[in-house]
Amino acid sequence: MTKKAVCYFRVSTQEQALHGVSLNAQEERIAAYCMMQGLEVVQTFREEGVSASKALNTRPKGMEMLELLRKKKAGHIVALKLDRLFRNAEDALRQTSAWDTAGVTLHLVDMGGQSLCTSSAVGRMMLTMMAAFAEFERNLISERTAAALQHKKVHLQPYAQLPFGFDRQGDLLVVNVYELGMVRQMEDWRATGCTLRAIARWLNEMKVPAKNKGRWFASTVRQILANPMYGLIEEADQ
Repeated sequence: MTKKAVCYFRVSTQEQALHGVSLNAQEERIAAYCMMQGLEVVQTFREEGVSASKALNTRPKGMEMLELLRKKKAGHIVALKLDRLFRNAEDALRQTSAWDTAGVTLHLVDMGGQSLCTSSAVGRMMLTMMAAFAEFERNLISERTAAALQHKKVHLQPYAQLPFGFDRQGDLLVVNVYELGMVRQMEDWRATGCTLRAIARWLNEMKVPAKNKGRWFASTVRQILANPMYGLIEEADQ
């Protein structure tokens, strides 16, 4: 069996800034693993500033790597963790199944402090379990984030981009009377059957300043009308 391997590294800009997950750190650990396993690295693929939400076959370096593997120029792929390669359990299992059929072995250097290799039945079983648990954890984080965001909205605390209709004062959001009045006008127009595009056109013609000082678009109007914060203000006034 060939000992030729390709190595894949990926970080997003946010990960680098917040968690120090650098490409160089991944590369050092993977190089040490390959040396220990007697793997000959024929090519490395460095994916920088690419989110895990993108499937491997849609990432620039991911596509190059998959093409190299398809041409059977390597029989092993090495990455630091499962989430460097895949966005969810379904994505991971589908791709690793295809690699298994093609005789390509996946190596993950750090899966909970231990390495994992899919060359054995036990390794493949562990990958299936770890993929499921990884997706479960991501879903939990997503739920917690959504709950925290909803808490901020309910208590009129700043979150993400400053919403139209509000200004920031310290750690609180306060109503911008003029902007909130325009939100009510948008709601009235929409209630009478106006299209989102027509509302955006009228706002531009009236020279109503958007929060980013840019032009109004149907998508901007849609986001504003879908924001539950304006309903909370209405309830507080009653």
